[in-house]
Amino acid sequence: MTSLPVPDLPVPDVPVTDLAARNRSVGYRAALFGLAMLALAFASVPLYRIFCQVTGFGGATMRADAAPGAVAGQIGVRFDANINGALPWKFAPASPVRIHPGARTTIYYEATNLADRPTTGQAVFNVSPTQAGAYFSKIECFCFTEQTLKAGEKVRMPVIFFVDPKIRTDVATRDIDEITLSYTFYPVESPALSR
Repeated sequence: MTSLPVPDLPVPDVPVTDLAARNRSVGYRAALFGLAMLALAFASVPLYRIFCQVTGFGGATMRADAAPGAVAGQIGVRFDANINGALPWKFAPASPVRIHPGARTTIYYEATNLADRPTTGQAVFNVSPTQAGAYFSKIECFCFTEQTLKAGEKVRMPVIFFVDPKIRTDVATRDIDEITLSYTFYPVESPALSR
């Protein structure tokens, strides 16, 4: 077997100063990219939360200022209440209701602090089935702020909401007959309460 001759290729004559400048430029770009990725990692949770609230993705509910008004038909809404084991509260849901889509509805959850000291909690929520989250809008909700209860205090916490009538025109949701609104309370460490 004979080997083919390899042509001599010209090697570009790059000054050392240009090569050092290019290396610095690549290093700066890599560092900038790394910082951008770090910033994105810290911003991803709040951005995801905003995305879910805007789109109703993952059962997140929408926020609204007013209900559009009732339309014909009814849909059931069930309520669920959960407590993280580290929070010494009793938390009870409202009874299920049947409502007209678009109607402003007010229900009450009840929470009782079982501890002998003030405790603070904050609720997270979701809606199931998840595709109904885009049509479940809350006007007022205790989940938007931290809740501090005195020792032994019992409170009624309102939720004012409506189900958007468009739920009946969406192919993915028009056959939904019942929605579940679920809350879970978690403890919040408050420096003022721990003294």
